[in-house]
Amino acid sequence: MGDARRESLGPNRLVLDVVGRPGPPGLRFEATDGRRRLVRQDGRPLLLGALSGDGCCHDLHLHRLDGYRSPLPPIESARMRSAVNWVHQYARWLERADGSPLYDGRWELSVRTAFALPVWTCDLVRDWPGGLLELYCGGGWHGVLPLRRLSAPDAARVKAYRKHAREGALAPVLLWWVPSLDGWLILDGHDRAVAALAEGGTPRCVVLTRLREEELWRREAETVGDGDILAELPYEPSGVRTWPLTGGAPAWDALAAAAVFQFPRD
Repeated sequence: MGDARRESLGPNRLVLDVVGRPGPPGLRFEATDGRRRLVRQDGRPLLLGALSGDGCCHDLHLHRLDGYRSPLPPIESARMRSAVNWVHQYARWLERADGSPLYDGRWELSVRTAFALPVWTCDLVRDWPGGLLELYCGGGWHGVLPLRRLSAPDAARVKAYRKHAREGALAPVLLWWVPSLDGWLILDGHDRAVAALAEGGTPRCVVLTRLREEELWRREAETVGDGDILAELPYEPSGVRTWPLTGGAPAWDALAAAAVFQFPRD
């Protein structure tokens, strides 16, 4: 399963330097022909995406499938009420998980409690299974995409989590920052997110972010004279790798047909 060296940047921020996992990881992005996208976990397709548009303006049409499994184990009420460092706990669980997105390189986990207002309101994709993301050069969607159907605010599990939210004892939602989408995927805590929102709050989150390769930031460091900028270069976000889709466009089209995914064809 590989190893990971930890670099602690304080109680709410941690870097994992993962080695021995060249990929592809259990949870990954795949693509073919520049227009078709796929998210797969342990062989199961979870999300089909099709791009439309030209230049800097693209729409990503989505169709998600059932079957997503969180890489984290269930979190008991007693643990949520205990003194847990969630950044370090989530890091340990992700290191041991089979269906996580981790592969060789540096990954940051950090607590985040503040978001721009639209992130958890109009830019939270509540529809299932479909969805539409508007992507633009220099910024675009910047929202949250669930990997499973969101429960109703009055569902039994959500109601239990709402009590935790009122007590300030709700475990954070685990998000994965994906720059190509200009947004986050929910890796764990779909019901906890619904509970926090139902109680009028913003979900407290731990964000998983892929960091730049050392070779790249060291090359840039040679041309930078500002000490503050130099100190942050190793912690700048990077893009998430996309693997080739086995079978190419015909395999993607077969999955789309089976899912009855109606997508635009340019």
